[in-house]
Amino acid sequence: MTVWKRCSSSDPGNEGPALFLDRDGVVIVDRGYLSDPDQVELLPGVAETMRAAADDGYLLIGVSNQSGLGRGLFTAGDLGRVMARLDQLLAREGTGFNGFYYCPHIPQKGCRCRKPATGLFDEAAESCRWDPTRSWVVGDKISDVAFGQKGGWGRSWCAPATAPNMRTR
Repeated sequence: MTVWKRCSSSDPGNEGPALFLDRDGVVIVDRGYLSDPDQVELLPGVAETMRAAADDGYLLIGVSNQSGLGRGLFTAGDLGRVMARLDQLLAREGTGFNGFYYCPHIPQKGCRCRKPATGLFDEAAESCRWDPTRSWVVGDKISDVAFGQKGGWGRSWCAPATAPNMRTR
């Protein structure tokens, strides 16, 4: 597994809630194996929802399978530019991830970090703490829901990419 941004000890979340968000189809438009930063587009309502969650004390942690790396469809440099663009767009909207963790492997590798395996949770837990009973996993695929369930949480939500706003208060 690989880290784009590691939670720091100064981040809030001392056993508070966390919101684990998949990237493609949840935070940004899913364009397949995205390698062009100019194609990064936030989904409507996402920045507002992330800001509201952060204001409510949630850590915002990104978790994403990025098998395009393992398939050779884009490079680590391409992924870095896409992630930098995502960070830039979120910052313009007054929000951003406290941490972001991804799996670069193809599904056939059988690694411990590809969702629904829990390696991304394990990696995030090395640098930030959260209360799983008050936390959520939001994804757009059944593997995201299974990821949350394998992590010991019943709070997983499969959001269609067309959902206008994830906020459910």
